[in-house]
Amino acid sequence: MRQPPINRIAKDAIKAWKISAMLSVGILWIISIAIGIVSFLYDWSHVFWVIGIILSAVCTYIFVFLVPKLRWRRWRYEVFEQEIYIQHGILIVSRTLVPMIRVQHVDTKQGPILKKFQLASVTISTAATTHEIPALLEEDASDLRDKISALARVDDDDV
Repeated sequence: MRQPPINRIAKDAIKAWKISAMLSVGILWIISIAIGIVSFLYDWSHVFWVIGIILSAVCTYIFVFLVPKLRWRRWRYEVFEQEIYIQHGILIVSRTLVPMIRVQHVDTKQGPILKKFQLASVTISTAATTHEIPALLEEDASDLRDKISALARVDDDDV
């Protein structure tokens, strides 16, 4: 079996993923609190509110504190002359080889959360799909984009 890729994404990815998860779980907390307020106002059973609070707490622990660390540990990539090797996943580890000859274009993207930590993601597009290497340092993402773009160029003689 092939060795795992050696390059890791930036450690600050954990912080960025935690903030994203907090925003998502925050919606669940708002719904739980709203159910609690409605159940007190209309004197309904408080079981739904208690279940909502417990569910919100469990989801907060899993998605804010546990998943980002596990996700960061598994994310690896490596760029070779002929292919890009990407590994990710928590329970199911996915290892993908993207042949350079299939790469159509390479982009970097950066949302507000990644920008706060000076991170960017590299997206690699082929005819079939798009692959992403998330949360690299801005400079590393730019260098990686340029490197993949240069390796993916095909001369007229090669066609």
